[in-house]
Amino acid sequence: MFYLIPAAVVFIGLPYAYLKVRSKNLSGEDLSPFDSMPDVFAMAQPSEGLDTLNTYLHDMFIEPAEKGSANSGWTSKRERFDAAGMARDYGDAEFRPDTITVDGEEITGSWTLVPGYDADRRLLYMHGGAFTVGSDISHRPLTVQLARRTGMAVFTPNYRLMPENSRRDGINDTREAYNWILENGPDGAAPATKLVLAGDSAGGNLVLMLGSWARKNADRQPDAIIAFSPTTDGTMSGPSMKTNMATDHMLRPMIKPMLKIPKLFLPMLMQHHYGMSPSDPDQSPIYNDLTDLPPIFIQASADELLHDDSVRFANKAKAAGSPVTFQSWGGGLPHVWQIFDDYIAEASDALGEVEAFLKEYI
Repeated sequence: MFYLIPAAVVFIGLPYAYLKVRSKNLSGEDLSPFDSMPDVFAMAQPSEGLDTLNTYLHDMFIEPAEKGSANSGWTSKRERFDAAGMARDYGDAEFRPDTITVDGEEITGSWTLVPGYDADRRLLYMHGGAFTVGSDISHRPLTVQLARRTGMAVFTPNYRLMPENSRRDGINDTREAYNWILENGPDGAAPATKLVLAGDSAGGNLVLMLGSWARKNADRQPDAIIAFSPTTDGTMSGPSMKTNMATDHMLRPMIKPMLKIPKLFLPMLMQHHYGMSPSDPDQSPIYNDLTDLPPIFIQASADELLHDDSVRFANKAKAAGSPVTFQSWGGGLPHVWQIFDDYIAEASDALGEVEAFLKEYI
């Protein structure tokens, strides 16, 4: 019987060793050297508005997840996101549909325009929604604010969403939108004199990806990049993924089950989910070469799961010599709180910081 022991060790050990190497290769470089505890830029004030917002987030995200697929399927989620965007009164803002055509394929979207807009100064806004939901409609609260505060023509493309499309499809659409907006404005074909990229969450991921991609693959780089609570690391290795689990009411229903998967298998699951390595720089911009980037402005809540995605990206980019401004906001603010200006004053305050940052570049 003892001769079976070495055979068993080999039988079990070799697959384990293979899985460990495979997991390590998918996980990318060790990002822990870029961890830090940044000073809190501003604290949210306890208010009735924040309590009401947390109730809304529970009803919008946690309760549908708890009720199961009947209320949490893709169609239902997308309808809820768009309904929130359509429920607001945007006054004299115009939403002008437009279409990008590439090799016979169409990417729809719309321009957000306010009176006095400059058609040649443009902002490409990539919406968030975990690459599965969201649209030019759902994120109107942000695009209107950005249009009003900058006077720029803001375009939001409806890039292809998962799961019916691949993650790579969304990346390709984002790049096509970038090339298109350089030469096309709301009034037709014309070169952009200024170009800003902005996005939240998944959209923040996409604009940070564009920052590195445009350096080598586009006619010009953007003049500035704005990222609200971006996801930068598809391996989900940031410490705040665990330390902020109890305080992130928006992302907890989606991320908590994923983090229960053993660490050895999580990178392989993420590769299967996205169809590409979680540390591929196209998917996770923090693993890219972060030198020679345009000015970048990042905001994240100190209480959200993705906080350290921003901390690590900002620290790594600064170490590479790129100009990055990072603001960590405390006091229990939710993921992408900037979109909730109808609930909390901190949303407008944060957008005021964006406006002040952009004055130097546009």
